Amino acid sequence: MLGGLLIINTIYAYHTKHIDSNFLSTLWYYIKLLPLFLSASIMIGYGVKFLTKIVDNLTFSLIVSKGMEILVSVAIGYIFLKEIPNWRTGIGITIILIGFWLLKGK
Repeated sequence: MLGGLLIINTIYAYHTKHIDSNFLSTLWYYIKLLPLFLSASIMIGYGVKFLTKIVDNLTFSLIVSKGMEILVSVAIGYIFLKEIPNWRTGIGITIILIGFWLLKGK
């Protein structure tokens, strides 16, 4: 699951930083990366599936997946965009995860 999230977030972060705004070059970029998107989707899907089998709780699996996605986004933001996380970032992540848990927990 982590590998898939890293692949997808890295592709989008690289795109926003290094790819021309021309439509055709952007389209060609994504066509070349279709195999990576496919493998990343499979990694995430099987990660959620196997975690759900292990813990026998889909809600917990989705919360873990969302938490990993947020942490990967923060890490990629630091690597590509030089955004340094601070205490507000931690509070924001906590609020998002609590809200996600409340919505999925019903």
